[in-house]
Amino acid sequence: MAERSTAAVDVADNSGDDPLTAKAEAATDGVAEAQDTAEKSAEVAEDKAGNRQNGEQPSIETPELHSGHKLARRYRLEECVTRLDGFSSWRAVDEKLRRAVGVHLLPADHPRARSVLAAARSSALLGDPRFIQVLDAVEENDLVYVVHEWLPDSTELTTLLAAGPLEPHDAYQLVSQVSQAMAAAHREGLAHLRLTPSAVLRSSTGQYRIRGLAVNAALRGISAERPQRTDTEAIGALLYAALTQRWPYDSDAYGLSGLPKGVGLLPPDQVRAGVHRGLSEIAMRALANDGATASRQEPPCTTPDELAKAVAAMPRIRPPEPEFPTPPEYQRTTYQQGTYGRPQQRPGVGVTQPVMAPPAPLESRTGRALKWAVSALLIAALGLGSWQIADRLLDQDKTTETPRTTQPQDTEDKKQPTTGKPVAIVGAHDFDPEGDGAETPSEIGNAYDGNPSTSWQTSIYYGYSNFGRLKEGVGLVLDLGSVQQVSKVEVTFQGTTSVQLRTAPESASSQPASAGAYTTLASGSGTQVALTADKPVKTRYVLVWLTDLPSSGGGYRGKVTDIKITS
Repeated sequence: MAERSTAAVDVADNSGDDPLTAKAEAATDGVAEAQDTAEKSAEVAEDKAGNRQNGEQPSIETPELHSGHKLARRYRLEECVTRLDGFSSWRAVDEKLRRAVGVHLLPADHPRARSVLAAARSSALLGDPRFIQVLDAVEENDLVYVVHEWLPDSTELTTLLAAGPLEPHDAYQLVSQVSQAMAAAHREGLAHLRLTPSAVLRSSTGQYRIRGLAVNAALRGISAERPQRTDTEAIGALLYAALTQRWPYDSDAYGLSGLPKGVGLLPPDQVRAGVHRGLSEIAMRALANDGATASRQEPPCTTPDELAKAVAAMPRIRPPEPEFPTPPEYQRTTYQQGTYGRPQQRPGVGVTQPVMAPPAPLESRTGRALKWAVSALLIAALGLGSWQIADRLLDQDKTTETPRTTQPQDTEDKKQPTTGKPVAIVGAHDFDPEGDGAETPSEIGNAYDGNPSTSWQTSIYYGYSNFGRLKEGVGLVLDLGSVQQVSKVEVTFQGTTSVQLRTAPESASSQPASAGAYTTLASGSGTQVALTADKPVKTRYVLVWLTDLPSSGGGYRGKVTDIKITS
């Protein structure tokens, strides 16, 4: 059983906002700080810790700013979200680009002002879309401020865990994406050192993004002798919390209850029933202390890169199948139950009234007229049949005398399938095999309803038009109901979009689960793209596969307004 490690993450209190005193002289690797500045920051941090123990207030005061204040005649402060230890954090508006941003503010003479600027500028150079991007880092008018992205459509991991533990697929995506992102940051010499649940956000597309890389630690004066080990153990703590809804130490933090005191570090599958065994072992390997691990033979992971490789080596956890509501039990109508036309018994009357028997079907006036009509039709049919038989016999005699030479050609033409006819789309499904499996499924019908004013749109992606470099593509699988001939698919987009036409094998009885199981027939780019196969194919499932998206709302998003299929 592994022992508790105190260097993993900041567990000062439930909110995670109180700063920690720097316990190591080495600064975060990759953030260039002068030696005299580091020593001065350490001395100030020790003085402040002593003042707090004596009940004295810190000497540094947060700048007195208010809502509506503008920085650089551009960033208008809206709401203060954090104010402590000489700095404040705000939600603001970039009036030039008309978008929400976040701003960290501290006095220019703050002992950590230089290190905050250095950390922000180093983080901005990384340019990885998996991190909340630093947009500006400025010293102006005795103030130092750092401007970063603000994602209103994302949810903090703290909020997600308040509702309960994550599903195995969500927890797998969390540890996979966060470990890969932190491995990339450490390769560039950057560490986080304050990777808490409030620093991890999940977007509406299911992608996890990390905020405060290097900057959050610099604001609070946090450093570490082994920054890679610190970040790795922090990722293990996040995975542990996602699996159990408990903090992996004996103290409560971030709105989560800690483990019982004196029991040590229990594996997640011993804390909560039904935890995925492989993810439980991954969490313990990341939380290992001094080589001790609860995952038996597996070695501990001491760097984000080792953790990312361990996650990649385990079998991929697929998203759960969508649950469809059970249709209500079939109810027979009164006609089907045999009560139609029968007089209903009145309440309180004990005598059953006799049921009048209806007349025989063909004995009424209508029945007799029907019999005459049927007889006339039969006579006419017999006469017509006799005439056709006689005419065919005469034609056969003429054919014997003068055989037709064009008959084989006519027969061959009839066997050839007709092309150019519209093919009906019976249904459609969103297709996201490399993501969370969902791409706005509620809007799928808009893609082929024949109305150009409605559309199906993908989720929004940031950083790059090729889905933020997170996946190869997404699309729509069109169900034709049965095997049909397909030769051309016409797709109308809003904005220039790159797309491929792919089809499932003719023998496929169900929709293939991976993009590689479809055959690519054609590709193109534009707002109105006609995808024509070299020769018609027969299939039931047609995949419209988007590979590059147009810009939309500060990111990239594809919008399909109409799809037509012809044979």
